[in-house]
This record gives sequence, C-alpha cells and structure tokens, in this order.
Amino acid sequence: MNKEIVIASGNKSKIKEAQEILKEYKIIPMQELGIEREVEEDQETFLKNAIKKSETIAKELDGKWCIADDSGIEIEYLNGFPGVYTKRWHEGTDRERNLAIIEKLKDVPKEKRKIKFITAIAISNIKDTVTVEAYIEGYVAENVRGDNGFGFDEIFELENGKTLAELSQEEKNKISARKKALELLKIKLKGK
Repeated sequence: MNKEIVIASGNKSKIKEAQEILKEYKIIPMQELGIEREVEEDQETFLKNAIKKSETIAKELDGKWCIADDSGIEIEYLNGFPGVYTKRWHEGTDRERNLAIIEKLKDVPKEKRKIKFITAIAISNIKDTVTVEAYIEGYVAENVRGDNGFGFDEIFELENGKTLAELSQEEKNKISARKKALELLKIKLKGK
C-alpha cells in the first residue's frame, strides 16, 4: 500500500488521532490538497456514510487512498435515536443538544438509559474499500458533567460513574471508539 492516506476531515482531533495510531502512513488532511468538498451524510448507517465519503473523495484524488469516518450515538430507550442523525437532529450547540436528550429521558431509570457511541471507518482507493466499526457503551447521565470534551462527552457516563468529559484526554483516548476502530483498521491494512 502506498504510504500516503488522505483523510476526509477538517477535525484537528480526528486528524491527530489518525496520525498517532496509523504512524506507518503519512496522513494528509484533504484541505492540504485543496479539497474542501462536504459529502452529504444521507445514508441509513454510519458505515454507509463512511463508505460514501471515502469513495467520493478517493474519486477526486484519482484513486489515492482516502479514509473517512462517521460516528454518533444510539440510545436504547429511544430505539436507537438519534443514530445517523446525531449531528443533525437538533439545531443549536452541543450543550443545547445534550440538554434536549436529558429532557427526553427525564425520570427514566439509569438501567434504561443505555447509550452506545459508534465509530465507522472506511478507507478506499476506488478499486478496494476496507471498513471497520467499533463502539463504547455507557449511560446517559442525568445532567451534564465535566469540562474536558466535546459533543456528547458531558452526558456519556461510563460504568465507573464518570462522564467522558470528566476523564483526562489520555484516559479518554485509551477507550475511544475511534481509537478502537483505527487499531482494527491498522490490522486490516497489513498487506494492502
């Protein structure tokens, strides 16, 4: 496999994590190659969105390897809501979205507040597409807690009672679904 992989993301944290885990490869943000394209995430699963993004950008790169991901949360009590609509179901800030979820689960006991954070990753060069998925599980906290994080970290409570936003970056990185998915990908890419 060519040692260069273009990442279809402008998110600095995602780029840094990919660079740290896939250190055998040179991870290049697509913006550095002048690609500013926003691929619409209109598929019915995280994996299909990741595949669509990686294959769309790989075509623009004339078959260079391109890595993309899609991730979000599924809440068991709400039949997997918000799922692929994680980023789009509610206008406003992360905090406003988190408070809206807490409101939806008002008076629901902890054992029924199960939440899963899923990351799906696809890497494609048009001819070949490799995919992986990983997740972490926890509970929706009854209120927002912690200052170290973004997105749903402040309401994603682990078995130990802490939210992801109450962990240090190092602790969070050890259990992150994205890290797990990238580690799986690293294994699958051997020999490509």
